[in-house]
Amino acid sequence: MNSKPKQNNHLTFNEHCYELLLKIPKGRVTTYKAIAQALNCKAYQAVGNAMNQNPNPISVPCHRVVNTDGRLGGYAFGSDRKIELLTEEGIVVQDGKVQNFKTVFFDFTE
Repeated sequence: MNSKPKQNNHLTFNEHCYELLLKIPKGRVTTYKAIAQALNCKAYQAVGNAMNQNPNPISVPCHRVVNTDGRLGGYAFGSDRKIELLTEEGIVVQDGKVQNFKTVFFDFTE
């Protein structure tokens, strides 16, 4: 059985990214790379650009996307706000990095 999400071909690349963001549960994070892989591509930077252009950052949780090593990466409202949002969801962030990264990582195959 294919674990990749079904894609609506009428959506833009960014919209496909935002659809995936809605699948990430509170208290979990994913990576730019995992989103690209779920879209069957290697456009990691394009995923980052999509996160930066997210028109609905409150309802579409781009704050849950981090680098593959657990470092936070960017956020339109600044790193302090990203840390605040993740902390509210139970994610522990220390020195700009998600702690227990493997435990809280969401890879879209669940």
